[in-house]
Amino acid sequence: MRQMKPLQLFHDLVKTTQKERGRLIGLDVGDKYVGLALSDFDNKIASPFSVLVRKKTNINLMAADFKSLVSKYSLKGFVIGLPFDRHLVSSDAVKVKVFIDNLRRTNMFDGLKYTYWNECFTSKNVEILIKPLNLNHPVHSKTMLDKFAAVGILQGYLDYVYRKARLIAPE
Repeated sequence: MRQMKPLQLFHDLVKTTQKERGRLIGLDVGDKYVGLALSDFDNKIASPFSVLVRKKTNINLMAADFKSLVSKYSLKGFVIGLPFDRHLVSSDAVKVKVFIDNLRRTNMFDGLKYTYWNECFTSKNVEILIKPLNLNHPVHSKTMLDKFAAVGILQGYLDYVYRKARLIAPE
């Protein structure tokens, strides 16, 4: 598993043939859950996918969950939400990076690439959107929030890279 800059991950993905291309997965890493969103095969649209229970005690179980997703859904890269703050290193950002470092150390993801993407306000935006749904069960509400926060992360990334690609593409 290798970290890349956001645009480099996208350029490496588009350089491959359509058959080799694969999809991206967005991650909203929290203390208890990891919200997941999948891109379509053209890597233009993010959709809510699932929520994994975060297994802090055994990272190998978590890695095995991700490994099965990688092969089942032809995943080529992770877009990981990270709370960016220009002036401070937040404890939430440190937790996300430690989680990813622990996943990398399992050595289960050779050839897979990842990048970090600013997740500031994704959960708050989703909270505002789902509040009118009156989800009574707290677990349903939390897992819905995590999945759609992952969509916000992945879709924000996809919109950015396609906007940049159009700006630098020759006419």
